[in-house]
Amino acid sequence: MKVLHVYRSYFPDPPGGLQEAIRQICLATQPLGIENSIFTLSPRPEPHRVHRPESVVIRRRSWFELASCDFGGPEAFATFRSLAQQADLIHYYFPWPFADLLRLAAPDKPAIMTYVSDIVRQKTLAPLYSPLMWRHLQAMDAIVYNAPNYAANSPVLTDPRLANRVHQIALGMAPDLLATRPNDDILQRLDLAPGQAFALFVGVLRYYKGLHSLIEAAASLPYPIVIAGHGPRADDLRAQAARLGVNNVKFAGPVSEAEKVALLRACQCFVLPSHLRSEAYGMVLIEAAMHAKPLVSCDIATGTSIINAAGETGFVVPPEAPPALANALDRLLSDAALAERLGQAARRRYNQLFDGRAMGQAYADLYHRIVRPQA
Repeated sequence: MKVLHVYRSYFPDPPGGLQEAIRQICLATQPLGIENSIFTLSPRPEPHRVHRPESVVIRRRSWFELASCDFGGPEAFATFRSLAQQADLIHYYFPWPFADLLRLAAPDKPAIMTYVSDIVRQKTLAPLYSPLMWRHLQAMDAIVYNAPNYAANSPVLTDPRLANRVHQIALGMAPDLLATRPNDDILQRLDLAPGQAFALFVGVLRYYKGLHSLIEAAASLPYPIVIAGHGPRADDLRAQAARLGVNNVKFAGPVSEAEKVALLRACQCFVLPSHLRSEAYGMVLIEAAMHAKPLVSCDIATGTSIINAAGETGFVVPPEAPPALANALDRLLSDAALAERLGQAARRRYNQLFDGRAMGQAYADLYHRIVRPQA
């Protein structure tokens, strides 16, 4: 079966959690007879076709970005229509309003959507977008959500118009990632001594990641806090750390896969302080759990609190509460035995709920259920 995945950006452009989720879905369904391809936009789409282990990536130019949404031109519509004609099923990822427009040019093919996040920030544009959004949603043969608590608090997923087409499939990650050889040079670059206790954040430095609270929390901690990644908030966060005189926050910048693995292996705990529901799941929490690391996250009624079970795999604190965040980090960084116990529980929870092989089987089964009636 040929499945075309559709999202606004993908590797080799700078990564994010949703791109990693798409990669994991492709990797997990590939052994089950699914031939995956990915259509995306890029500000620099040369080469236009990128062959990766999980799929071929077909890229067209992003003409401009509006409200965190990339838009393409006529060549994007033509390429998408050609790819859709060759596919047995189209797999969209929401939100990406330009994909709603692309669908209008698509041939009549079975289609599903993975609903990742409500539209949180662009509330003033939401009424204008709503008719197009609902036309797209109601055209789907199935809509997949990832976490039950997120769905229960989503005004879209709880809408009666979608009652008969929503399904839950938890996102997961393949354990093969643990085989990546680490590049320990990054520990020396960040002046981290062997065996030194430190907390780690990895991700794109976006507005909803709550990193301003992490920097405030770091001011009351004697331990290093490593922030790995880059993004639109990088300069603001460095300026905040300098203004507060916080010297224990180490900005690693963008890191390679091998450097990320080295940091995950060496850290004593992992922190994801996202404070808004734009952080709908938290794939990086699964990755940290695979490495048996205890987790610290915020209670924002999303998948982060499904991956990180409060008191079992780590601590869940109120959003934008630096004292509570600092207390949780201090407990883990000052008590290696506690960190080890909760980290092993995180690994067991990964094994039970977030192994990518179960996710791949669930998606492959859904693809076949939808396509067979069309055959």
